[in-house]
Amino acid sequence: MNDFDQQMDLQAPPVVFPGQTGPESAYRTAFDLLARRAPREALEVIEPALADEPGNSGLRMLRAWAFLMRAQLQRAEAELGDLVEENPADDWVRHALGRCLERQSRYAEALPHLRLAATMSGDPEHEVAVLRVERRLAETGETSFDRLV
Repeated sequence: MNDFDQQMDLQAPPVVFPGQTGPESAYRTAFDLLARRAPREALEVIEPALADEPGNSGLRMLRAWAFLMRAQLQRAEAELGDLVEENPADDWVRHALGRCLERQSRYAEALPHLRLAATMSGDPEHEVAVLRVERRLAETGETSFDRLV
């Protein structure tokens, strides 16, 4: 896909069906925008929906995803940390929190979250993230390769 095609994708309006309102519609619209790499626009949909329903974990996950895409890592970390506390068994949230910490070069803090996500999901991409962070810890001298096992 060339640059022109990518720009055209971002200009397409989100999918909204007549008569749909509420968090379900906001979720679908925001997800569609994030899938098209439009986090600013997604946040414009998510924030009002969360004002109406602040405990909606699905919308909060999308907000964290948007923050990650915008490299607003402290905001993403705060949201993801709260989501992990509320649902420690959610492998996507664990992985996202680990990736957020990794992007801040906080490898020792990221590793437990990434390991749990990889174990819970069995996703090869999650396992690669664990190996990448373990390697960074060893390269920076924070731990040895022998202690990672």
